[in-house]
Amino acid sequence: MGIHVVVGGNGASGTVVCMELLAAGHTVRAVSRSGRGAPAGVEAIAADATDVARMAEICAGADTVYHCALPPMETWLPTYVDVTTALITAAGQASARLVYADDTWMYGKVDGPMREDSPIRPVCYKGVLRALAAELILSAHVRGHTETAIVRAAELYGPRVESLLGANVFTAAMNGRKAMWPGDPDLPMTATYIGDFGRALADIGQHPDVAGKIYHVQVAPAITGRVFIETIGRIAGSSPKVGQLTPRLVGLMKIVAPVVREGAELLYQFDRPFLVDDSRIRELTGRDATSWDDGIRQTLDWYRADPERSKYRLIPGKR
Repeated sequence: MGIHVVVGGNGASGTVVCMELLAAGHTVRAVSRSGRGAPAGVEAIAADATDVARMAEICAGADTVYHCALPPMETWLPTYVDVTTALITAAGQASARLVYADDTWMYGKVDGPMREDSPIRPVCYKGVLRALAAELILSAHVRGHTETAIVRAAELYGPRVESLLGANVFTAAMNGRKAMWPGDPDLPMTATYIGDFGRALADIGQHPDVAGKIYHVQVAPAITGRVFIETIGRIAGSSPKVGQLTPRLVGLMKIVAPVVREGAELLYQFDRPFLVDDSRIRELTGRDATSWDDGIRQTLDWYRADPERSKYRLIPGKR
């Protein structure tokens, strides 16, 4: 069994990666700035992921390094690039494979399903940074510095996830209030359940024939935002209404909600069909995506486990 280093191992996706690797019998080191919050059985390490020497020390002897680090969005420039270059260096010195937890922002506004070979046309600075990080990682493989692979998720939802499909949608829908969809609620969309993201990362980290390649995480069949909200209500036993975020509401929410303040530039994703082609990873691993019902049920269980969390809303007082 090998040694696997998960940088960002106390985050939503990193936690699932750690648990999958533990279940497979591997030794797992979870790196975070605090050194807290990693699953039981994992060696939790506090470190600054931009510190090249420290990361090289932590990654020594590793078979695979997982780049799941997600600094606060307001610090992404230049922190995110610094983290990425540090991990490329550390993985190279350890002769370890580097697996990058990515998303689809670099594709920009697309017509039709996003595929791994879709043109890179970011329309926001976060998409540009993601594209730069991916280019650095793929270039490290081409140059023979170290093996690398990239796993890309669509917009995330699930336990511990803070996203446009997070608290504001779930807490409103489960309480029978108006859930504000970040775009046209009647367009088809796909989304990634956080458990599927973690499992895909772990699968790619352990598979012998993935170096230099990009994979999209498995997604359940496309539905609409309206059906997503109605499904939350059906499972929660509520009857939520479906609203749509307007520019005025977004402006108000940016004042009180950091996730909206940083995510507002990503709303373009929901003004057109948001579809991801996941056929490549399905053929590789044989895994299907978590169904909408199962993913939503597990997410609701997480919210309900903490009464205060289940009351949290991004738009205070909104009904």
